[in-house]
Amino acid sequence: MRIYDGSPRQDWEEVLRSIGAFVDSERLKEVLLLELEGGFLLQGLGVAGGAADADTYGSMVKRTHELTDEQVGQLMDASAARRGSAENDRAKPDLVNYYELGMRIIGAYVDSQKAHDVFLFEQGGSFVLRLFKVGGPRSSAHELAEFTRDEILAMIESAPEQRQKGAPEKRDAS
Repeated sequence: MRIYDGSPRQDWEEVLRSIGAFVDSERLKEVLLLELEGGFLLQGLGVAGGAADADTYGSMVKRTHELTDEQVGQLMDASAARRGSAENDRAKPDLVNYYELGMRIIGAYVDSQKAHDVFLFEQGGSFVLRLFKVGGPRSSAHELAEFTRDEILAMIESAPEQRQKGAPEKRDAS
């Protein structure tokens, strides 16, 4: 992720939170996110538009967005501008911001792992995450982690305590 090259911290928590807010606003489901050299490839299922009498109205179609580093920066700015009120900073009762909150949790985990080359997919509210972690000369490898929907919901509920303690614990996807 080049937006943060040279900075002391790669803030995946904020990046994924902002992308999650975009996913929520686009009303996407079953999301796939792949880190690219200059941004991300985001894919998900969204409701087809069209006239109310059209055969495709209300059906699910695959939507693909290539988000450049610059666009991600804009999403982060917009996300930061929305924050600051209690209503925007907490989970909504119907979780209309599930991806924003869930992907923030995933981002905190990525930050704690000091990883890159992020690939994640979500289905049914559960996330599978593949990260590349650089260790010593022979210990660099991809690792998988899984966060179920119930785990994500529990972490959203306990988010204030989690932020004070640190990132969520890893659950291997073996």
